[in-house]
Amino acid sequence: MKITRISLPSPNLKWLLLLALLPASFAVFAHTINYDMAKLSQMDVGVAYIKLGFTHILPYGFDHVLFVLSLYFLSPKLSTVLWQATAFTVAHSITLGLAMYGYIQPLPAIIEPIIALSIFFVAVENLLVKELKPGRIAIVFLFGLVHGMGFASALTGLGLPPSGYLVSLLSFNVGVELGQITVILTAWMLAGRWFSDKPWYRSRVVNPVSMAIALVALYWTMERTFG
Repeated sequence: MKITRISLPSPNLKWLLLLALLPASFAVFAHTINYDMAKLSQMDVGVAYIKLGFTHILPYGFDHVLFVLSLYFLSPKLSTVLWQATAFTVAHSITLGLAMYGYIQPLPAIIEPIIALSIFFVAVENLLVKELKPGRIAIVFLFGLVHGMGFASALTGLGLPPSGYLVSLLSFNVGVELGQITVILTAWMLAGRWFSDKPWYRSRVVNPVSMAIALVALYWTMERTFG
């Protein structure tokens, strides 16, 4: 009996295939939500707000994307950046919930400049610090509280359906987390996986990217403060 051997794709090929599928995931989540929420089931409402949370990161949340990238480039290890992203998610979930339930009333004129300043701070830290310090988790958590107030403005315009208020809120956070994970995995597959162990990685990748992010964030800070 002749046995046919089936060769599996190499690890590198599998990662390339996964990277190729990422644009398809963007298309799945990028539909505009224009449903009559009152006519949808709890499941459909949850899916709709997951899409809204995802699109608030990709493709519409460029400032949040730069913040997540700043978290990633200090330490290219997935475990460390995912811990930071988790702290960020927990924090923004707290303030987002408080804002949507009316316990706090964030002022966009104050929150938006602080969000831009948080991006500038983390990007500059990447230029000054060569390794992840435990205190950064606390800093990320504090900035996450501010970003959650920014997320609240996105939901305020759309509103939350009374019949599925909590489901919508939780689903939005799930969508945001999926968007952040997509950003992290994309950065890792494009740069970290292949080059993070190279001696020139910091000078040729981390520093230029962080400098560019810092300049954009500084411009946003000035524009949102005085513009």
